[in-house]
Amino acid sequence: MRNKNYLSIYAKSFNWAGFFLPKKTYLNCSSLYDFCRTIDNIADNNEVLENKKKNLLNFRNNFNNRDFSDSVIKNMWYLIDKFEISTKIVNDLIDGAESDLKEKVIINSQKELLIYSYRVAGTVGLMMAKILNVKNRDALKSAIDLGIAMQLTNISRDIVEDASNNRFYITSDFNSIRETLKLADQFYKSSFSSINKIPIGFRFAILVARRVYREIGYNILKKKNIENYKKSGKIYVNNMSKILQTLLSIYDFINLLLIKSNEHSRDKEHLIINEEINLNDRF
Repeated sequence: MRNKNYLSIYAKSFNWAGFFLPKKTYLNCSSLYDFCRTIDNIADNNEVLENKKKNLLNFRNNFNNRDFSDSVIKNMWYLIDKFEISTKIVNDLIDGAESDLKEKVIINSQKELLIYSYRVAGTVGLMMAKILNVKNRDALKSAIDLGIAMQLTNISRDIVEDASNNRFYITSDFNSIRETLKLADQFYKSSFSSINKIPIGFRFAILVARRVYREIGYNILKKKNIENYKKSGKIYVNNMSKILQTLLSIYDFINLLLIKSNEHSRDKEHLIINEEINLNDRF
């Protein structure tokens, strides 16, 4: 299986966590990321809107028709068949990208924000969990939560860039950023206890990814106001901070061994998503 390895190019935080996965599992995760990134690239490139819509539709059709002349699609179908990933999840992801293909994107409610975040990132968390051989239902729900948390972090970080593309997922003020990150933090918290239902060899990598990405949100909040936020450019986690978060993940790993798993705590939000998307069909 040959990968484009977009993971090492576009996803530095995920790639850092990937160092703690077995090589074969890392390659599978890299194939998944290649597929997701290909969809993102179609939606985010500089072509005119109608061309992007046409290209995304062609990609969706090629995927659903198992067009293995495209190595990205071929590798994705390998994962689907091997790990029993529902194609409904994949099409949810493509639906999310399609929702961005408008002259102007505006999200008007928390329900719309949750559904969008599930489609473009909760799906990725769920597919990643499948690749990690997660079977427990609460753990699969928590994988969705972690994906949503990360997407809410992305939205909070990328307001200026998104506005330049006429995409407005939240309003462009620091209070909205703060509230979105508060919601993200609730999803980060709900994702934690079920990690002990992931096979033990994969847990540490997930804990590292969770901590490093959560740190982006904390770095955003340190800006304190919209003026400082806009001056700072895109906010990342530097390598020293990644090392610190990795060390703190050791504490998380030990803590997971000592605590009991709680029931999934974000059922309210999942019910909201379920009003439009039947998540039970995705597990």
